[in-house]
Amino acid sequence: MTATWTVERTGNAHFPFRLAIEQGGRTVIALRTQARWPGPGQQIFCLREGELDPDEALEPLERVPVAHLTRVGRKLTIALDRATRKRCEILVVQKARKDGSGAHEQIFFRTESGIRAHRSRSRVELRAAASAGDPAPPLRVVIDSTERYPWRFPGAEVLRRKLAAGDYALLQGERPAAVVERKSFDNLLNDAGAIQALHHQLADLASHEVAALVIEADYRDFLDPRRLKGRWPAAHLARLLAEVAALHPRLPVIYAGNRTLANQWTVRFFQAVMLGRNAAELELPLQVTRAYDPEPRGPGLDTEIRELMLTGLPAPFPFSAIAERFPEVPAVRLRRILTQLREEGRLVRTGAGRAARWTPTAG
Repeated sequence: MTATWTVERTGNAHFPFRLAIEQGGRTVIALRTQARWPGPGQQIFCLREGELDPDEALEPLERVPVAHLTRVGRKLTIALDRATRKRCEILVVQKARKDGSGAHEQIFFRTESGIRAHRSRSRVELRAAASAGDPAPPLRVVIDSTERYPWRFPGAEVLRRKLAAGDYALLQGERPAAVVERKSFDNLLNDAGAIQALHHQLADLASHEVAALVIEADYRDFLDPRRLKGRWPAAHLARLLAEVAALHPRLPVIYAGNRTLANQWTVRFFQAVMLGRNAAELELPLQVTRAYDPEPRGPGLDTEIRELMLTGLPAPFPFSAIAERFPEVPAVRLRRILTQLREEGRLVRTGAGRAARWTPTAG
């Protein structure tokens, strides 16, 4: 069920816009903002909306499909299904009161251009604690009992037992919070002789919420005949590695270069996962997470419009036939897609102005 981004003009001079995300007839989030779309380097202060007054006069300004909505750290990140002005975020900050009586909430609306221009753009999202000097939370790591020469995890509580999937697991409580499968150069060459078993193993690994395949070699090593020593043709391994990525798209594949770097990457990965799990849960993003029904990202509105123009209308068709099928899409966006398809050689135009007609080419 597609969510919709809605902007309306209010009668309030201080907060002249109402920004809302709606899905299935319900409001996922609603804010009162000081700008319709913040400019470069700006972040706009917002107020969380309480009960909406049914008698309030609101002027509709735009309705746009939401392509993606997710929580990242303290922010709610939003991608709109349109060509420009499409990425933004809602940032929630808890500020301590000066009198020490607790904290109050501040909400900011900023766009991609504002994020890039902001001086804090180089900071990482996951910090160990509010104080930069606080240590990272301790790790509890399980190493699979079949690992003969395991990686090291300094300062972590390390356990040895049989894992259902992967070679290393980060524990939160007694459950795996993240799982890593380790492959050396020789391991992966051996697995090439039993590719179906490898896919079964990786599918099991990818079924975990957070997982990664970490390889103690560079990608180029698998394409170097001198390193392969005739065990496999480089072209075959190139196809195999591409197939692994294509058939397991949710599983990151990390070519770490060597054993030491693979070990270091996994330690940092587990630390980041633990920081994310221990991060303070914010009321606003969690409300959105509970209310929003996430779905796999669709092909996008531009793709739907292109498919209609190429295969969904009797040829030749006028511009009005497209506008009737997409009444909420601005005419300038429809004409832009027509122009793109014409430049690609996919559509030809006969006539001009209102008499113009469009026909898909045979190619």
